[in-house]
Amino acid sequence: MRSNGVLIDDTFAEAFAMKATRLVITAHDLVWARHAAVSATGVATSVIACGCEAGIERELAREETPDGRPGIAILLFAVSGKELAKQVERRVGQCVMTCPTTAVFAGLAEGEPIALGRNLRFFGDGWQMAKVIAGVRYWRVPVMDGEFVAQESTPVTKGVGGGNLLFLARATESALDGASAAVQAMRVVPGVIMPFPGGVVRSGSKVGSKYAAVVASTNDAFCPSLAGLSPRSELDAQTRCVLEIVIDGLTEAAVAAAMRAGIAAVVERGAEAGVTRISAGNYGGKLGPFHFRLHELAPARPTA
Repeated sequence: MRSNGVLIDDTFAEAFAMKATRLVITAHDLVWARHAAVSATGVATSVIACGCEAGIERELAREETPDGRPGIAILLFAVSGKELAKQVERRVGQCVMTCPTTAVFAGLAEGEPIALGRNLRFFGDGWQMAKVIAGVRYWRVPVMDGEFVAQESTPVTKGVGGGNLLFLARATESALDGASAAVQAMRVVPGVIMPFPGGVVRSGSKVGSKYAAVVASTNDAFCPSLAGLSPRSELDAQTRCVLEIVIDGLTEAAVAAAMRAGIAAVVERGAEAGVTRISAGNYGGKLGPFHFRLHELAPARPTA
């Protein structure tokens, strides 16, 4: 299929089930809320080595937060509820409680609860206090700028990880421009994050390696420098750069909506902008139960 000159492969992105939660971080102003959110979602690009995948979902106005202050919503994803609980406690304790003026609240209404402030309260060394409002328990922990307020728990829900798009381009600059346009369009969609730096990853991987101890290795099928060397290569001589966007979402529908927005943003720019082909990564349906077919997500009216 071609749309505005961009070839869209007849393939699918393969995603898998994860555990997810949303946290709402508030502060005296948006600057400090963002400092905490950026720190709490750092080193969280892939569960392969980071323990979780996390990112900023969006900014929140005062009327959207529990304490009426500016806020940031972040999403965190892990392979199990146990691992997610460990990551939430560690990241909130080290990156949110430490940040001036912040408070943290659950951003989901339903799900299996895991500790948020329940264990962090012990930092108060016996001076901490609990307060129950509308049936929800919050902890007030004394700190040097006043109090750190944390909701006792946060719900965990089922999530979807590993939705992805591959953008094939004639040059690095055009690949970056196209991928950036796609990320910008995707960030409008609620309930999703793109966990890699700037939302984009260059080191796309495949499962396994020739080295037994390595669980994932370079996706040689889409490495331009291996186009004449790897028998798996899917690239022609004109493709000089491939960039990938990985999408995690609270629902299958949210991931599909983000992928649809990303494809549309690149197609709207047209092949003359440099991205000539859109593809996706999958493992023949063996990795995960969620299959996002590009032709179903592409703009409605393909063009030559």
